[in-house]
Amino acid sequence: MSTRRGSLLATGALLLTTASWGSTFFLIKDLLDRVPTLDFLAVRFAIAGVVMSAVAHRAVLAMSREVLRRAVVVGGIYGVAQILQTAGLAHTAASVSGFITGMYVVCTPLLAAVLLRTRIGPLTWAAVALATAGLGVLTLQGFSIGYGEALTFVAAVLYALHIIALGAWSTARDALGMSVVQLLVIAVICLVATAPDGVVLPDTGRDWASVVYMAMVAGALALIAQTWAQSQLSPTRTAIIMSMEPVFAAFFAVLLGGEGLTSRMLLGGAMVLAAMLVVELAPRRKVEGEVQHLAV
Repeated sequence: MSTRRGSLLATGALLLTTASWGSTFFLIKDLLDRVPTLDFLAVRFAIAGVVMSAVAHRAVLAMSREVLRRAVVVGGIYGVAQILQTAGLAHTAASVSGFITGMYVVCTPLLAAVLLRTRIGPLTWAAVALATAGLGVLTLQGFSIGYGEALTFVAAVLYALHIIALGAWSTARDALGMSVVQLLVIAVICLVATAPDGVVLPDTGRDWASVVYMAMVAGALALIAQTWAQSQLSPTRTAIIMSMEPVFAAFFAVLLGGEGLTSRMLLGGAMVLAAMLVVELAPRRKVEGEVQHLAV
């Protein structure tokens, strides 16, 4: 597969991934009226992990010990980020949480510059700034700094580390096995977090259908697509493409969730989309287009 073709396919895979994540927001909002957040996360990732283990266990068995260790690390980072984001959401507005979580768009190139010694050009930094401003327009109604915001920001940093780690460690060959291990690790972390109070299960067929969709489509398949895509794309490009998630969330909230279309949605979404197009279509220096795989 040529580098250009692989890059385009990876971009398409990430867009489908963020679209699937965006489609879950109005479903989660409805489901959490009846199922506690951590219980929902535990059940969602447990279903995804168990099903994918049964389907793709050979991919896991074929992994080397080193790749297995890396998969456990990145799964642990993501699982802890999920817990912190959830805890932060209990102490801050959903709009503020969405904006701060989206700050992984800024954290990713900063951390990549430190950890991977990646040099980011001014045009890419401009795209990062545009995506961040677009997220602000799309999500923010007000802002204050407190306990919830601090927890959410730590989660954003961990999401950035997850993107960087996948970019450094994932390969097309190991993408499936790494994804299955990540799902299992995330499930274990969420189950441990919610176990002291017991696990509340959905009690209607409609709720179970929502959980299964979020487990298999927006969970398992999305994580496989992200892991493979990051074997083809640099972390900074990945972060900017993934900033489309709240744009898709707004789109599905209007289309299926009954929310009204606002000028803020249109302007913020257009800014994030423009940022993605800038980083995808503009000429890149060689070092920015490289995927740096680390051996340790």
